[in-house]
Amino acid sequence: MDQSVAIQETLAEREYCIIAVQGVLCEGDSRQSRLLGLVRHRPEHGGQEHALFLYMHRRMAITGDDVSLDQIVPISQDFTLKEVFPDGELYILGSDVTVQLDTAELSLVFQLPFGSHTRTFLQEVARACPGLDSGTRDPQFLWLSRYGCTEPQPESPTPRVWNSAPGGSNCDSSRPNGKGLLVDPSSRGQDKPENLLTRQTKSKSEITDMVRSSTIITVPDKAHILSMQKFGLRDTIVKSHLVQKEEDYTYIQNFRFFVGTYNVNGQSPKECLRPWLSHGIQAPDVYCVGFQELDLSKEAFFFHDTPKEEEWFKAVSEGLHPDAKYAKVKLIRLVGIMLLLYVKQEHAAYISEVEAETVGTGIMGRMGNKGGVAIRFQFHNTSICVVNSHLAAHTEEFERRNQDYKDICSRMQFCQVDPSLPPLTISRHDVILWLGDLNYRIEELDVEKVKKLIEEKAFQTLYAYDQLKIQVAAKTVFEGFTEGELTFQPTYKYDTGSDDWDTSEKCRAPAWCDRILWKGKNITQLSYQSHMALKTSDHKPVSSVFDIGVKVINEELYRKTLEEIVRSLDKMENANIPSVSLSKREFYFQNVKYMQLQVESFKIHNGQVPCQFEFINKPDEESYCKQWLNANPSRGFLLPDSDIEIELELFVNKNTATKLNSGEDKIEDILVLHLDRGKDYFLSVSGNYLPSCFGSPIHTLCYMREPILDLPPEVISELTLMPVQTEDDGSRLETPMNIPKELWMMVDYLYRNAVQQEDLFQQPGLRLEFEHIRDCLDTGMIDNLSASNHSVAEALLLFLESLPEPVICNSAYHNCLECSGNYTASKQVISTLPTFHKNVFNYLMAFLQELLKNSAKNHLDENILASIFGSLLLRNPAGDQKLEMTEKKKAQEFIHQFLCNPL
Repeated sequence: MDQSVAIQETLAEREYCIIAVQGVLCEGDSRQSRLLGLVRHRPEHGGQEHALFLYMHRRMAITGDDVSLDQIVPISQDFTLKEVFPDGELYILGSDVTVQLDTAELSLVFQLPFGSHTRTFLQEVARACPGLDSGTRDPQFLWLSRYGCTEPQPESPTPRVWNSAPGGSNCDSSRPNGKGLLVDPSSRGQDKPENLLTRQTKSKSEITDMVRSSTIITVPDKAHILSMQKFGLRDTIVKSHLVQKEEDYTYIQNFRFFVGTYNVNGQSPKECLRPWLSHGIQAPDVYCVGFQELDLSKEAFFFHDTPKEEEWFKAVSEGLHPDAKYAKVKLIRLVGIMLLLYVKQEHAAYISEVEAETVGTGIMGRMGNKGGVAIRFQFHNTSICVVNSHLAAHTEEFERRNQDYKDICSRMQFCQVDPSLPPLTISRHDVILWLGDLNYRIEELDVEKVKKLIEEKAFQTLYAYDQLKIQVAAKTVFEGFTEGELTFQPTYKYDTGSDDWDTSEKCRAPAWCDRILWKGKNITQLSYQSHMALKTSDHKPVSSVFDIGVKVINEELYRKTLEEIVRSLDKMENANIPSVSLSKREFYFQNVKYMQLQVESFKIHNGQVPCQFEFINKPDEESYCKQWLNANPSRGFLLPDSDIEIELELFVNKNTATKLNSGEDKIEDILVLHLDRGKDYFLSVSGNYLPSCFGSPIHTLCYMREPILDLPPEVISELTLMPVQTEDDGSRLETPMNIPKELWMMVDYLYRNAVQQEDLFQQPGLRLEFEHIRDCLDTGMIDNLSASNHSVAEALLLFLESLPEPVICNSAYHNCLECSGNYTASKQVISTLPTFHKNVFNYLMAFLQELLKNSAKNHLDENILASIFGSLLLRNPAGDQKLEMTEKKKAQEFIHQFLCNPL
C-alpha cells in the first residue's frame, strides 16, 4: 500500500511527499513504529528543499487521520544517512536494513524492511542530498553500493527552512545484547569497498557475509541475476528466455520446512516454545512461524506498536532447533497477526527478492484485527509465498471467512525488483504455504456430540462436519490447496492454562480453527500435529513439517544455457519496429455503482519483435487515467508472438463519487498505450454512473425527499453543487428533512435490531450485503432491507466517511480541538454548525448513547466509540497543517464528552 497518500493529506501547500517507507525507530531497548516520508518543498522564491518527515502512525495508514507528525529532519549539508551493522547478526539478503540518520542536532537509528520499495526510498533520499560531487564517495552513501545505485547528481544547495520538531533523541547504533539471533558473531567481517570482489573468488562463508553489501553479479548466482534492479530490453529478453528454459539448468533438491501457527490470545510467552518448535524433529532448513491475537488491547487495535512483538520474537528465537544456527530473514506484523521467517545460516546466500505485505480485512478494510500478512522470497530458483491469516470469528460467519480469504488473495500484492513488471500476487508463486487461525468451525453438531466424538477419537467422523472441508469441497475457498489428514483433536477452545474444554458461560464447541495448507509441486508433508503441552492460550499451537523440492541451479548447465540465449540474441534483428494488435479498443461500463468493482479486459498480441508497453500520461495530466480507473498491468514486456491480458478496473470510492454525482465528472477517458520504439494506441473508455447517497453532501440529501435514483440528473447536480451554508429560502417545492432519510434508515435498523449486538462497529460485514444496503438506500426500498447487523453498521461508517464535508464542518475543526475537555464550550461549537450538520451530530450522539446503555451485552464503551467515530465526524481538513498525536487525542476527547454527558 502507498502510504505516501496518507502523508500527502497532512502537508501544506507547495509540499509534496515523494515516497514513504514504514520503519522502526530503535532507541535502546525500545522499538517504535515510524512512517518516514521524503517531502519536497518548492518555495515561492524558487528552488527546492527536502526533509524527512517522521510520523507516528497506525499500520493501515490510508488517510491523513491515520498519521501524526513526530518530527521533521531537514536534509541539509550536515545530513548523513548510512547503513550500520549490528553486532551478532548474520548478513543475509532479505533481512531488514539498519540505517543511522545523523545531523548536527540528533542521531536516530531505523530498521527499514528489505525490498524494492526501501531501495527506491534510499535512492530518492540520495538524490535529495545537496552538495554531493559525482566523483566523491562519502561515507553516508555506503548503502548505495548495496542497492546497485550510483551517486546522485548534486542539486542546488538551497538553504533549508524546516526546523526539527521536538522529540529527537540519540540512540545506540548497535542492537542490544540478547536481542540478536542464534548466530556466530565471528561469521561477519566489516566489508570495505575495496573488498567487494566478484563472488567467484570467495568461499561460501564469505559469500554469506557479503550478500547484503555486494552488488557484483556472477553467472553462477542465478538468484541474483534474476533480481537485478534495472532491466533494459535486452536484459528483459534474457530473463524471459531463462525462465522458459529453467528445466535445462536446474535440478530438484529437498529442503526441510517447519510451519507453525499459534493463536496466543493476547498473552505474553510464559513457557518455553521448544516443545512446539524443535522437539522430536531434525533441524529444519527454514522456519515459518505465525501468530494471531498477539495483543488484544485497544491500543494495539487502533495503533500499531505493541511490546508483545519483541516478547514473542525473542521466545521464538530461543526456541529454534539447538542443532543449527539460524538468521531472521523477515518479521512482518499487522496488529496481532505476526509472521517470522528464519533460515539456516548456510542457506543465507541463496535467499533473494524478499518482500512482505499486509492486508487488513477488519471494519471498513482498515482495522487489522483480522486479515493476513505474507512474506514472499526466492530460495535458490524457487519462488515461495508464506501467508499467515486470522479470519472472521463465530460459527455462523463462514461466508465472512470466505470473503476475508478472497480479499487477502486479491489485495495482497508484492512489488517486483524490475519496476516495469506488475506486482506479484499470492497465486504467482511456485510454492504457497498458508497458515493461521482460519476460524472455520464444526457445524450441525451440538457441543456434547462434538466432545463425545473427540473422546472416541472419531476425528474423521467429526471432520465431515468441518466448515473448511465443506467450503473447500464447494470450491469457494483454497481451490487447489491441500491439507494433511487431521489426526489430532481440535485446537480450540480450552480453558487457559489447562487441557480442559471451555467452561465459560459461552461454552464454545471445540473446533479445528488453526490450520496449515499448501499448494505447489514437489511438496511432501512429514507431520501435521497439535502441541498439547503448551497451555498459555485458549488455542493449542499447530505445526507441520514438509520436505519441499526446490529448484537448484547447475552452474555449468546454466552457463551454457545463458551463452546459447546470448548467441541467439546476437543474431536477432532488433531494428524492426514493434507492432501489436489489440482485441478491443472501446470499452463501455454500464450502470457503475458506488464501491462496486467493474472489470473489462482485452488482449495484446505481439508481432515478431520483442516489445515493452506502458500506458502513458496524456499532455498536462498527472496520471495515465482518471482516479476511478486502473489498468492491470499498466506496463509489461512481450516476447515475439505472445499475448497478455489487460484488465481495466473501474471503482468509484469516496474520493471520486461526489463529482460523478454532480456531473462535474463523467465515466469518460482516453488511455494511451505506448510501445517502446513503437507507436501509440488509443483506447476509449465510457459508461454511466448511477448516483448514490454515498458521496453526497448532508444538506443535499436533506433536500432529496425522493430516492436519489428517482431524481433527474439536473436536480441531483443542482443540489450537490449547492453551498453547504444554504438555508431554505422558501423557493423550493418541498421542505427539507431534518436529517438525511438514508442516515435515518440505517440508524433506525440498528436501533431496532442491534443495540445488544456484540462487536458492533468492530466486525466487518459482507460485501454483497453492503451492495444490497446501498441499493435499498438509493432506491428507497427500505422494506427490502435484509442484512446482518454488522453489514448495516459498516455501511453507516462508510456513509459517514464518504461525506465530502464531514458532520462537523472543516471550518469548526480547530475550534473543536481548542475546547476539547470543556463540555459547555464544545456544545457551543456544535450549536454554530449549519442546521443539517447539527441535527445529524445530535442524532448520532443520541444513538451512540443508546448503545452504551447496553454495554453489558454489546461490550462497547465510550473509548471504543470515540476512537471509531472521532476520525469520521471530526476530520482534519485536507491540506491543513500536520496532524499531531495530541490533535488526534483531542478529537477523540471531543467526541468522548458527548458520549458521557446528556445532550
